Amino acid sequence: MPEYIPVLPHLNAILNTTSALLLLAGFRFIRLGRIEAHRNCQVSAVITSTLFLISYLTYHYYHGATRFAGQGLIRPVYFTILTTHTILAVVIVPLIIVTLFRAARGDFGRHRRIARWTLPLWLYVSVTGVIVYLILYQIYPAS
Repeated sequence: MPEYIPVLPHLNAILNTTSALLLLAGFRFIRLGRIEAHRNCQVSAVITSTLFLISYLTYHYYHGATRFAGQGLIRPVYFTILTTHTILAVVIVPLIIVTLFRAARGDFGRHRRIARWTLPLWLYVSVTGVIVYLILYQIYPAS
């Protein structure tokens, strides 16, 4: 196993946090009418999320699954967050692609309609990804 693998969960949390912050900044910019700044933030969020996905897949290829060590009430809380995060992480990918494609084509009416769904779901996936990391690697790390 390459020596950098144990660092990847921490990198993944940083990339998820960065993606969420870029999404929020991009939302703010579009509300202010700053279209170029909005586009730059959203494209940067896509790049950051793509880097996350590459890092995530690399980590799990070499490391496999990480066992959750928490006991008691935190278990159902953790697994509820993890389950919703995982399902929406799969759902969000085509939504992001369609949203970006519509913007790139200049179809801003349809872009806006789907972005109203894409943004909150993407934010949820990014934020819950960080929450899963905190619970799994910081609060209840495996012994």
